[in-house]
Amino acid sequence: MVEKFINDKLTSTKDFEDLYPFESRFMNINGHDLHYIDEGNGKPVIMVHGNPTWSFYYRHLIQTLSPDFRTIVPDHIGCGFSDKPGTEAYDYTLESRVKDLDTLIDHLNINEKISLILHDWGGMIGLAWAVDHIDRIDKIIITNTAGFFLPKEKQFPFLLWIIKYTRIFSVPAVLGLNVFAKGALYLCSKTKLPPNVKKGLIEPYNSWKNRIATLKFVQDIPISKKDQSYAIVDHVDQHLKQLDDASLLFLWGAKDFVFDLAFLNEFRRRFPQAATHVFHDAGHYLFEDKPEETARLIEIFLNK
Repeated sequence: MVEKFINDKLTSTKDFEDLYPFESRFMNINGHDLHYIDEGNGKPVIMVHGNPTWSFYYRHLIQTLSPDFRTIVPDHIGCGFSDKPGTEAYDYTLESRVKDLDTLIDHLNINEKISLILHDWGGMIGLAWAVDHIDRIDKIIITNTAGFFLPKEKQFPFLLWIIKYTRIFSVPAVLGLNVFAKGALYLCSKTKLPPNVKKGLIEPYNSWKNRIATLKFVQDIPISKKDQSYAIVDHVDQHLKQLDDASLLFLWGAKDFVFDLAFLNEFRRRFPQAATHVFHDAGHYLFEDKPEETARLIEIFLNK
């Protein structure tokens, strides 16, 4: 069982340890401990989570793939069991996330080509690393995310707009009431999540201080050229074409209220020959809604 003091508040897996039976590892990046799972042996597969999830979201895939692959799953700084520093100590931006991922990969001394499994903000983080390390990429599984700006037919979701631009609402709602992480339990999954799964998904965000990343991720979404992360998203957008259709697998929950089929269609426009599977009765938390089906498809794809 993992027990770690985070900002003077104890976070424990005791209520869901049977779902998350993995050894915790930590590495220090610029004074902050980054938590990650490193299970199994074989070709490396790195899973990059989004907001407000953490490595817990990939628990089914870790268990399925670790007998044959080296499964590496970090918690971004501010998420999961990683440290949760204040904004004066850590820059909660896309650039920082990509640098952290690169630092972890270097720390692990991975010499083989790497496969990535990406979801939500983890998609942009992982793709930003991938387009600058094409020679180190084996395969990429992309689920309910983006590697480009909003498709032309899409508008920025109103709920995210409120969080990004209205501090008078976002600070007390996201940091105080935890509405982002708690709301995701009901908006992002199309199945009824068991109590211990709900507990696992939101447990790291158990205090005002521990919810800083869930707010900063949304505030960092680039909408205009004035936004700090605009240049990195533009770089990814322009360089996605370096990826090979044969190296990509798209798995999509069609009932995602943010990353809906418009995002998948944009990916398919760019990679028309890539393998694709749409789950029409699944939502944003695809691996919660379809754990066995997605794990099987991913395992087959990685073994090709």
